Amino acid sequence: MSIQKKYNIALIISLVIHISGLAGMLLGYEEFFAAYTPVNMLIMFLLLIWTQQKPGKHFLMFVITCFLVGYSAEYIGVHTGFLFGSYRYGNILGISFKNIPLIIGLNWFIIIYCCGTAIQLFTSVVEKRLQPEQIPAYKKWSIASLIIDGALLAVFFDWVMEPVAIHLGFWVWAGDGAIPMLNYISWFVISALLLSLFSLFSFHKKNTFAVYLLMIQCMFFLVLRTFLL
Repeated sequence: MSIQKKYNIALIISLVIHISGLAGMLLGYEEFFAAYTPVNMLIMFLLLIWTQQKPGKHFLMFVITCFLVGYSAEYIGVHTGFLFGSYRYGNILGISFKNIPLIIGLNWFIIIYCCGTAIQLFTSVVEKRLQPEQIPAYKKWSIASLIIDGALLAVFFDWVMEPVAIHLGFWVWAGDGAIPMLNYISWFVISALLLSLFSLFSFHKKNTFAVYLLMIQCMFFLVLRTFLL
């Protein structure tokens, strides 16, 4: 099967799942559709793996690293309040270990991979328009852009998602329920760290479906944030 056909199939599946969930929640069936969030996240993870060209040991190492770093960061956050602020997870995100849903580790991979791929594809398009003598300097700049802009994109995604996730009971912030600025600062730092590894690991980084998925999920949460809250 050609990679383009894989992209098309994955795009259709992701659109059907997100549009169905969006319609169901807006029609008043929030709890029913929210309960399937772990299944949705697992399917999106599997679609990203399926559409990854030439997955090798470096790609596998990146997936595992994102899971472990993401889970560890959440563990520290929940049990100490040090990284993100004081919060706790609800029961809606499925199987947990030490009060941290395991699916959260996969979610860190999904977000970082999609944001990194989006910036990587953008810088690649720009590079094609440069003169040969400009390319060496641009390559150095593009690495910094991948890390910084990718981390900012991840923080933006979290900012869009947070109010909806809280409303649906994914997690609860302590005190008055306000989202602390520390949350976004830590998101940027951890995302930048993982995107640095993204730039170092040698694997194919031009998965078009990953960009589509990032856009779909952003629109999903933006619409819910606008009409559900």
